[in-house]
Amino acid sequence: MLELMRLFSSFGYSITYATAAQNVDFSVDLKDYNVAVETIELNSDRFNEQIKQLAPHVVLFDRYLTEEQYGWRVAKECPDAVRIIDTEDLHCLREARRLALKSSREVRSEDYFNDIAKREIAALFRADMSLMISRAEIDVLTSVYNVPSSQLHYLPFLPENVERKSPSFAERNGFMTIGNFIHPPNADSVRYLKKEIWPLIRNEFPTAKMHVYGAYPSESIGQLNDEKTGFFVHGRAESSTATFQSARVCLAPLRFGAGMKGKLLEAMVLNTPSVTTSIGAEGMHGSLNWAGAVTDDPTSFAAEAVALHNNEEAWNQANENGRTILTTVFDSPNHRSQFKERLTALQGGLNNHRNQNFIGQMMQFHTMRSTEFMSRFIAEKNR
Repeated sequence: MLELMRLFSSFGYSITYATAAQNVDFSVDLKDYNVAVETIELNSDRFNEQIKQLAPHVVLFDRYLTEEQYGWRVAKECPDAVRIIDTEDLHCLREARRLALKSSREVRSEDYFNDIAKREIAALFRADMSLMISRAEIDVLTSVYNVPSSQLHYLPFLPENVERKSPSFAERNGFMTIGNFIHPPNADSVRYLKKEIWPLIRNEFPTAKMHVYGAYPSESIGQLNDEKTGFFVHGRAESSTATFQSARVCLAPLRFGAGMKGKLLEAMVLNTPSVTTSIGAEGMHGSLNWAGAVTDDPTSFAAEAVALHNNEEAWNQANENGRTILTTVFDSPNHRSQFKERLTALQGGLNNHRNQNFIGQMMQFHTMRSTEFMSRFIAEKNR
């Protein structure tokens, strides 16, 4: 979201961040980004007046849930504003994979048509454009859900300072992983790492140490801490940069999820090779060699991790692969210019674009009826 704010700012937009969420201890101070902040309410007609006064040219919704809550109000009060959903990742795809993992099987076609999909895909149709962080997810949307490619725009992470210096192989030691534990795939990944993979690593590399970082760890995650086996659970990292650059290898055995994995991109930027799964690396490297290793087999995962940790030549080659990925897949200047061109074209032909999306108009019509009256009922009840 901060990358998108910087992007719109570079286009000359003034930005207002409207949120119903409360600040927490680690909230970013958006004043540092020259971004105005407004507090908004759920199911409140006050929002209609707020958005009308702001009169935005573009409204960006943080994931489909925000579009569900506020999209119809924006459409009513600011019909000429371009409505964009930042999907972050495809929630219905993550849910399909979660359902399959829960049943210890491969994903089936029926898994894709879960209840989250029925809501999320409807929101994507209602929007004028949805930002997709992964080409793999664009393929899923167009092939499984028949979402027109004209409704989607590929915009991956936009990393900066990708040439920063970092400690050498000899100056690092051990393994690490990081991730917010409110996010279920991260919690599952760490449990799987501790139970299935770490014993294999320690068997081959008895002095190996694993450092796990992540905000909001549950009690069960904290109980995975085991000094005897070199498995340390630290909680929130004060500095993710220092955390990555003190370790030789990042381990991310993700078994479900979607989108791009920020930890793996940050690992590449900070010259920390990684071992991950096919889901972890999905959409992040195209046909290029990974910055480490990709495997879904726990035995192979452990072997690759040890080899990468103990072989300086392999470690250096993995970092070379990472730099190639950063300059090719994550070519920030190119992605910025492509998005600006697409947005300009959309603004210039918005009515025609919407007329070619009848399903979206139909979804919007029925949402304006159902969601609006339910929201009004709740607002009236809350008076």
